[in-house]
Amino acid sequence: MKAKATTKAKAKAAEAAEIEELDGDTLEAPELPKETEPRWYAVQVASGCEKRVKANLEQRIQTMDVVDRILQIEIPQTPTIKQRKDGSPLKTAEKVFPGYVLVKMLMDDDTWQAVKGTPNVINFVGEEQKRRYGRGRGHVRPLALSHSEVERIFRQTQVQEPVVKVSMAPGDHILVLSGPFKDFEGDVIEVSAERSKLKALLSIFGRDTPVELEFSQVQKQN
Repeated sequence: MKAKATTKAKAKAAEAAEIEELDGDTLEAPELPKETEPRWYAVQVASGCEKRVKANLEQRIQTMDVVDRILQIEIPQTPTIKQRKDGSPLKTAEKVFPGYVLVKMLMDDDTWQAVKGTPNVINFVGEEQKRRYGRGRGHVRPLALSHSEVERIFRQTQVQEPVVKVSMAPGDHILVLSGPFKDFEGDVIEVSAERSKLKALLSIFGRDTPVELEFSQVQKQN
């Protein structure tokens, strides 16, 4: 436990140092892409600060008068159903890209400053440019997401059926909650997370029989 805590603390410290280093810059803009229309950009932010960055940036675009050039700020999420310990469903949303915020903007010096100067923003996703002098990391030249990337990302957020997420693994003992095998108990032998299904050995007529079940049909037993 101590080793895990130490590793986590080191990661947090490294992230904080990176933010501090970036915040300490004079915010001199790198060579920016010459775009004639708004494009989507990915912005890396401090872990767990996605909503805070979105709220702060929404305020900054008003005060810095760039509302006409920073048009949309999104934290892509997909609908998810998780199981509580008692087996009941909990509807929630899961971030598609934790640690990132997507911004649709017309890139120029003013809009770059507005985003880059927002607290807890680490940097745009792009290509690093070498410093002209001195040591340390250079500026990052923002690169817009391709149209196919944007379509793929937002297609994930429009999934009609929520993904069911449960903590299941081969060997877990389960109770079937619904369907023709309701109240049967058995052991998990295979988990297919992408299909939200699992296979379990149930004792049917005195014989262990593999049965495929939906995650939503079972409850993990302690």
